[in-house]
Amino acid sequence: MSKSILQQQLKKSAPFDSLPQETYLNLLRTHNMVAAAPSQLLKQHGLSSAQYNVLRILEAAEPPGLPCLEIVSRMVTRVPDITRLIDRLKEAGLVSRTRSQTDRRVIRIKLTKKGEALIAELAAPLVDIHQLNLGHMTKAELVELNRLLVKARESAENAAAK
Repeated sequence: MSKSILQQQLKKSAPFDSLPQETYLNLLRTHNMVAAAPSQLLKQHGLSSAQYNVLRILEAAEPPGLPCLEIVSRMVTRVPDITRLIDRLKEAGLVSRTRSQTDRRVIRIKLTKKGEALIAELAAPLVDIHQLNLGHMTKAELVELNRLLVKARESAENAAAK
């Protein structure tokens, strides 16, 4: 049997233990390669991908401002300490904290003008990076890839919930 592309790239002489193992390693390798350029761009602006994710969530929030738990529920990647992450964004002047007028226990996190400006500045370069990384695929391939990724993620989420 001939070696798979990943097996060749990793210079792995023995076959993978299973196709799911090879697929998992392929996902990890692809993630690392596809995420490198966006991570580098964000790093140049003093942001982690999780911090940028929070800024984008706040940008889309209607009405403006969200409580921490709502931000966490919308994040692409889970972070262990959202409070500290938001503290860093506040120190950088990218978000503000406001106590809710209707429920004093609730603190809403809002994007500042500086945060809005940073998101606007990063928008085009990130679109270019996404196009560079995935633009070679057809629309049908991207739709199918998204479908398969959702299917894999749903299985992992169901297993984690048990």
